[in-house]
Amino acid sequence: MSKFYQMWLSSYHKDPIAFLFEQISLIFTVTSSLYLAMHADAPNMLIVYPGFFVGSLSAMIAYWRREIPTPMMVTSYFAVVNIFGFGRAAGWW
Repeated sequence: MSKFYQMWLSSYHKDPIAFLFEQISLIFTVTSSLYLAMHADAPNMLIVYPGFFVGSLSAMIAYWRREIPTPMMVTSYFAVVNIFGFGRAAGWW
């Protein structure tokens, strides 16, 4: 546990702003995932998609700041898919 804590502190000290965006991403994606799991029989996707979108967008910003291209590209894809999914759930297309 001590090594994990040290890694967490090191991440914060390297770039506090990226760390903040990573924490925002964590909160939104975990909350959305928990909501989805708790309402698996009939989730309101108009709640799920925005949560995952905010989580993806904030992770993209953190990855950009940390100059980590591969996770940023994958997360960018997730952000686009969440926009599309929200549009489908809202009946826009």
